[in-house]
Amino acid sequence: MSDLLHDIPNQLVPETKKASWTAREWVWALPQPVLVLGTTILVAAMVASDWANRELFAAIMLVLPIPLMIVAEWIWTKRTDWLLEPKEMIEDVGWIAAGYFIWVPLYSDYYQTPISDGFKAVRDLSPLSVALEPASVIGLLGSAMMIMLISTFVYYWLHRIQHESLLWWRMHATHHHITKMGCMRSDRTHPLEWATLLLATPVALALLGASDGVMAVVGSFSIWTGTLNHANLPLKSMPVYDWVFATAQQHHVHHAYDRRQADSNYGCMLILWDRVFGTYCADESEGKTGAGKCVPLSIKDQLALAFYSDDRLKSL
Repeated sequence: MSDLLHDIPNQLVPETKKASWTAREWVWALPQPVLVLGTTILVAAMVASDWANRELFAAIMLVLPIPLMIVAEWIWTKRTDWLLEPKEMIEDVGWIAAGYFIWVPLYSDYYQTPISDGFKAVRDLSPLSVALEPASVIGLLGSAMMIMLISTFVYYWLHRIQHESLLWWRMHATHHHITKMGCMRSDRTHPLEWATLLLATPVALALLGASDGVMAVVGSFSIWTGTLNHANLPLKSMPVYDWVFATAQQHHVHHAYDRRQADSNYGCMLILWDRVFGTYCADESEGKTGAGKCVPLSIKDQLALAFYSDDRLKSL
C-alpha cells in the first residue's frame, strides 16, 4: 500500500446484479454456505443433544477445514499464481502452530486460563444481567448470532481503523503483505493483532456470560468461514447469504493491492457492517494481491513490521 493515509471513499462500487448465472457459478456459490452453516448447525445439535465424545467431535471440527481445503485447492485451483511452494507451506504451518498452540488456548476457554480473572472482571462489571446458556439448537444458534453481531461490530471498526491509521496499520500489515491467498493464511496474524483485533469475540462472550456450548458454535462458524475466505478456490458469493455473511469472493477483494478494494469488505465473518457503513465492494475480481511492493517478506520483517519507522514501513 503505497499511500497508507489515503482517504477511504464514502461509498464503493455499487453491487451489480447479473441477469442469470451459469451452472458452474451456482456450483461454486453453494459450498461455502453449505459447509459453514451446515457445520455450525451440526455443532449446535451436538451440544443440544449432549452427544458422546463431543469434545473429540469439536476438535475434529476445528482441525478438519485446513487439510480438507488444501486438497481442494490442488484439485480446484482458482489461481495458479497463488499455488504455494513447499517453503511457503512450511512457513504457513509455523503461523498456524503459533495461532493454535500459543494464542488460541488463551481464548478457547475464557474462564479457565491465565487471563480468566480479566474476563471474569469484565463479566462482573457488565450492566447486562444476562447469561447466554441456551439448551436448544435454536437457542444456541440465536445466541451465537447475537454474539457475532456484537463482536463483528467491534471487529469492523478496529479493522477499519487499522487501514485508516498508519500507527495501527503497522500491526495489521503482516496479514496484508501476503501475495498469495491460501487456506492456511488466515492465521498469518501479528501477535499484537491477536491481542487487539481478535479481542472482540471474547469480550462479547464475557459480557454476555456465554456458555461453552455457545462458544463451540461461534468457534465452528469462525474457523470454517476464516479458512474458506482465504482459500485458493473459485468460490462465488451466494445471493442472500452474502448480504449478511462474509464470503471468499468478498474477502479476496479485501486482500487486493488496489487501495480502493483493500479498504473495503472489512468483515471476515459478517459482511453486514460493511453494507451498513458504506465500505462494501461487490467487485468479482481482486487483481494483484498484497501490499507495498507486493513481494513476500521475511519472517523477521513480518514480525518486526509493528516496530518499524513510518518511512521503513512504507518502503517495503
